[in-house]
Amino acid sequence: MIQVDVIETSELGDRSYVAHDGTSAVVVDPQRDIDRVLDLLGAKGLTCVLVLETHIHNDYVTGGLELARRTGAPYGVNAADPVSFERQPLNDGDELTAGSLRVRVIATPGHTDTHLAYVVETDSDAVAFTGGSLLFGSVGRTDLVDPARTEELTHAQYRSAHRLAHELADEVRVMPTHGFGSFCSASSSVGGTASTIGEQKKQNDALLEPDEEAFVTRLVAGLTAYPAYYAHMGVRNRQGPGPVDLTVPEPVDVAELRRRIADGEWVVDLRDRTAYAAGHLAGTVSIDLGGQFTTYLGWLMPWGAELTLIGESQEQIALAQRQLVRIGIDRPDATAVGVPGEESYRKADFADLAAALKSGAGIVVLDVRRDDERAASHLPGSAHVPLHRLLTELDSLPAGELWVHCVSGYRSAIAASLLRRAGREVVWIADDYANAGSLIQA
Repeated sequence: MIQVDVIETSELGDRSYVAHDGTSAVVVDPQRDIDRVLDLLGAKGLTCVLVLETHIHNDYVTGGLELARRTGAPYGVNAADPVSFERQPLNDGDELTAGSLRVRVIATPGHTDTHLAYVVETDSDAVAFTGGSLLFGSVGRTDLVDPARTEELTHAQYRSAHRLAHELADEVRVMPTHGFGSFCSASSSVGGTASTIGEQKKQNDALLEPDEEAFVTRLVAGLTAYPAYYAHMGVRNRQGPGPVDLTVPEPVDVAELRRRIADGEWVVDLRDRTAYAAGHLAGTVSIDLGGQFTTYLGWLMPWGAELTLIGESQEQIALAQRQLVRIGIDRPDATAVGVPGEESYRKADFADLAAALKSGAGIVVLDVRRDDERAASHLPGSAHVPLHRLLTELDSLPAGELWVHCVSGYRSAIAASLLRRAGREVVWIADDYANAGSLIQA
């Protein structure tokens, strides 16, 4: 049986894979921090003989080129991709070998024009590495290449999913790169950690829909906003990303932090959002490292802006750096540890909000969820600005104290810190939206 080790990048909702026969390994879609791959190869006594990209990624910077350089393995990328580095050009129908393993290349356009899937097989086993073409219960989104071509690429995505289902046996294991929380997924996945072609025929929305036009209409209508930093990932990946430096810069003092804040730089506090609300340095931004830190920092911060990280420890900052290199933010400009809190804001729940509304207090409820979440249900009378648009729409917010909510409290914590940074009085609703109960209007 073909052995497959999964390298999870849960913060971005992605997976990389090492497929091997016990000696020779094929690495598919490695993330930028390739030390994780090299450590696995070393621990298992494997030789990397082939590095493969399913596509030019839009949600992270690849480690594929650097891994190929470090190991001496060929680097397989679609021959049609306009890259600035030497690669092994691949086309539909190509066959490669990796020790006792055979690798078959299948063109699966849709998520990108040049998307490829790889079937790694022996005489008795096969695994399909499907990238963004066939996810667990869904497919990759089709609006990242060019919004004007979304319908065209959605048709291609439907046909690619059906090609895989038609050409591969039901028992073939399916190993997607996206779909575990990644914004590259076109819709919610069905969950799970493993699947096969046969199982996907019973649960994948592309394979269950017999009408291609109906599928295209539904998928396009369901596409939601995606992180702004995606616009920079394809460019970096076509250029050929180099190695990273994960050493932590020496910390700066509070006076230097205040200077950076006064200059309008981004000074981001990585601590737990509850601890931040209780006390923090004025002018900082709270993005809890325990959630989708990279996604929201990359989405909100102007690309290329000066960045300083505040953490509880050097270890916490090092973890943040590892996550940031995956989206092309190679090094923070400064770091700090153990910064004193000088201001705070109130933390509340939906019961507190109900009481405040009943009392007639002049408050404003601000919903920072996405447009699609708002359309499904909302609190009547609440203002609405999705988190990713908050910085550009600050002037549109009503006057008064802002009670900020999302679904879980993660995004609203970021929003509360941005609003406080802008001089607004805020109350952070640190509660699950389901607890809003009778306040919710469908």
